Amino acid sequence: MTSSPRIKPPEYADLMYISIETAIALASVIGNVLVVLVVCANRSLRNTTFCFIVSLAVADIAVGVLVIPLAIIISLGLNTQFYTCLSLSCLLLIITQSSILSLLAIAIDRYLRVKIPTRYSSIVTQNRAYVAVCLCWILSFLTGLVPMTGWNNINNIDTQRNLSISSDIVCRFTTVMRLDYMVYFNFFGWVVVPLSIMIALYAEIFRVIRQQLNRRAEATCDGDRYFQKELRLAKSLALVVFLFIVCWLPIHIMNCINFFCPKCEVPKPAVHVGIFMSHVNSALNPMVYAFRIKQFRVTLIQITRRCMLCKTTEPTQCPTSTRALSEKATVNL
Repeated sequence: MTSSPRIKPPEYADLMYISIETAIALASVIGNVLVVLVVCANRSLRNTTFCFIVSLAVADIAVGVLVIPLAIIISLGLNTQFYTCLSLSCLLLIITQSSILSLLAIAIDRYLRVKIPTRYSSIVTQNRAYVAVCLCWILSFLTGLVPMTGWNNINNIDTQRNLSISSDIVCRFTTVMRLDYMVYFNFFGWVVVPLSIMIALYAEIFRVIRQQLNRRAEATCDGDRYFQKELRLAKSLALVVFLFIVCWLPIHIMNCINFFCPKCEVPKPAVHVGIFMSHVNSALNPMVYAFRIKQFRVTLIQITRRCMLCKTTEPTQCPTSTRALSEKATVNL
């Protein structure tokens, strides 16, 4: 006979953890919902690159809506069945993997844009971008659900505690997930490899852009606006990748330490900091877009004014379209 999931009463440290995580979740959801609204409101942003950015924003919204609340529940010592805990843990992996693959899709898109600018629009169409987004999410589900097929800790738990599948356990990520899966498959296979490809792509993007700008400068040609715009956008998106690496590397390094050095004990505060950093990453991307991409910033300011500063005495200001504003800012992306 199984019991329903139970949670122990929160202590002071738990309340602090919940407060910080709740603040991160709110910032992540609000910021990334604004990203989606900005892309919907500004027609000039409805291109293939921002299609992938919206996919990344959806994953970050899921972090705030699903991942962080689940992390809070698990941290409080949820008592549940093994496969219930495992399915919740797999959900965290799916969303993380979708972020990585969305970043990779963005890097490939920008690489093609600077490498084959004349053929880019015929090769990278909007429909193909939608297909690529769907493939990213399908791959994320397939890789994230691998532990459900048997690569998990059920055998170790049965051996150590002599439990049946229907018995309750205290749900912890490390209790149900095998470290060899997290290190070899998840980290080395689906984090390090995609990030290495992204770094190589952005290095090539910057090389090509610099080369093109130098050639145009020598030829005294003023047609370098295109590559100047691409350079600014590439720097912004490369910053997003850099922040992802900085925020997610610590928790993966801790997993590697626990796996390769079982006797080494990672301090619990360090684990909490690593978890916080991985969640904070979801709230940082909208800030990068707002501060680094002028079109995005202009549209965001306009949406904020329309939603928060509209006055009934000045009805003409509310329905103002973003089209004229976006066209005016197109060159200044």
